[in-house]
Amino acid sequence: MSAVRVKICGITRVEDALVAAAAGADAIGLVFYAKSPRAVSVEKAKAIIAALPPFVTSVGLFVDMPRSELQRILAEVPLDLLQFHGNESPEDCVGYGRPFIKALRVRPGDDITAAVARYPNASGVLLDTYVPGIPGGTGEAFDWDLVPHDLSKPVVLAGGLTPANVAAAVRQVHPYAVDVSGGVESSKGIKDADKVRAFVDQARLGGSGL
Repeated sequence: MSAVRVKICGITRVEDALVAAAAGADAIGLVFYAKSPRAVSVEKAKAIIAALPPFVTSVGLFVDMPRSELQRILAEVPLDLLQFHGNESPEDCVGYGRPFIKALRVRPGDDITAAVARYPNASGVLLDTYVPGIPGGTGEAFDWDLVPHDLSKPVVLAGGLTPANVAAAVRQVHPYAVDVSGGVESSKGIKDADKVRAFVDQARLGGSGL
């Protein structure tokens, strides 16, 4: 089994981005959604990305943002990857000169295979927990048995992951990557360095099959 990748999302401070990178995270997430307690400004996002060492991917999270507004952000913030977390159509996700992943909120009865097939241009799909009215960051896990093992895109598993359960999640789902935000925080938007390190270590432990 190849090593699982790790994304630490909801980064709001340079020091937290550096902790994530030092812990071995492959990516950090920056939330451009004003209703989120983890939202960052353009200036803050630029400072965080400027501080990152090489080979750590910067991901921007967007929720049904108008195209003109998103383009203004991309003109200033050198994001590597876009993550669409709202009701964006396949057409809404392209044309930005960046690869993207599409977040899908999972609930029993969903045809995940068909939902993934709607986004042929996506680099991957992020599977998160469905909670009515909340686009993400719920801190709740969904039933991992609902994830098909033959999806056509790399799977990023999210939703309620913590250092305590991520190894089991990786062993069960075999995702390409795992994504965490609240599960490694001391308060909303503030990461706990010990939890970040433990999460990365446990994710890799699960990926090793031990």
